[in-house]
Amino acid sequence: MSHVVHAVQHEAEHRLEHEHADGGGHATKVSDRNKKIALLIAVIALFLSLSETLGKSAQTAGIELNIKASDTWNFFQAKTVRQTTLRTAAEALRIELTGQTDEALKSVMSKQIDGWNATVKRYESDPEQKDGRKELKAQAEQYERDRDVAMSRYHNYEFGSAAYQIGIVLASAAVITGMIGLAYGAAGLGVIGLIFTGIGLFAPNAPHDAMHWFGHLFQAAGAH
Repeated sequence: MSHVVHAVQHEAEHRLEHEHADGGGHATKVSDRNKKIALLIAVIALFLSLSETLGKSAQTAGIELNIKASDTWNFFQAKTVRQTTLRTAAEALRIELTGQTDEALKSVMSKQIDGWNATVKRYESDPEQKDGRKELKAQAEQYERDRDVAMSRYHNYEFGSAAYQIGIVLASAAVITGMIGLAYGAAGLGVIGLIFTGIGLFAPNAPHDAMHWFGHLFQAAGAH
């Protein structure tokens, strides 16, 4: 929670304490209203704490998955280099084999070529060990997809947290100024924050998909 939100919330709490000390009929009515606003602030603050916790967790997961994707792609590149080296060596030895007349040497060279070709095939795909280029590529791409989902969750939680913080500021301002409309605005922002938090939990890619869909729609409209 930002320092600005803390400062405004502290001022609102100070105002509530002052009104409680004053007493009186009108003061009691105002105090009752402000108690309801204070409850609203407490509820929004609870959801803010939840959203920030979820956001931090999603951000950490996204960073970890990005590291895993990078490491897997590095392994994939290393496999590609070794595979290319062995394939080149096998081709060169095959060319040399055609000019050999010594049968024993030709047999040794043929076995060497077969061994290298088998290794080249294993580097391309190894379902048992799951460390062939094919499997590594699939794994790296899966890490990237999972990373993108985690970061989408993080961004939605951040939007939700921003809405909650602004809502707390408005609700606190309602206590200080007595403008009840600010409290309704705070409640509305709390609902918006809940929507973003829910999207982060259950449909993190929904905003991106919606923007992508609207982009295609506008392009199609522009083409006509």
